Amino acid sequence: MLRVSATTTETNIDLQMINGDKTAAAEQTGVEYGLELMKFAESLATRNNSDLARDRQTLLDVAGEKVLVDAAGVAANFQRMVRIADSTGIPVDNMNAKVSQLVREELDLNRFGSAQNTLSAAKVPVPEV
Repeated sequence: MLRVSATTTETNIDLQMINGDKTAAAEQTGVEYGLELMKFAESLATRNNSDLARDRQTLLDVAGEKVLVDAAGVAANFQRMVRIADSTGIPVDNMNAKVSQLVREELDLNRFGSAQNTLSAAKVPVPEV
């Protein structure tokens, strides 16, 4: 979704920031407050409460309340969507399958245990779009 929205808005982004690549300068991510957002998201995903408290405060201090609330809302929405999709077995549609495969390969997402539930790990052919 990030790649599609970046393409739509003609924003150049570095998807490796999703993998927590802190070596990339914040200005290079192509996303305003990119480094702070990345750290906040990583703290949420790892469920590290002390890091989360620190990174939430940093994001608030640097970007303000509106950005913090939006970031938390986006994270909560993604958690909701993933849980619904996983629990109901919603398949990836043809339009998103190829894009999803390319992003999974670029970010090496198949290294995670949950990748066994994806089309690429199941060796299901991904239709061309």
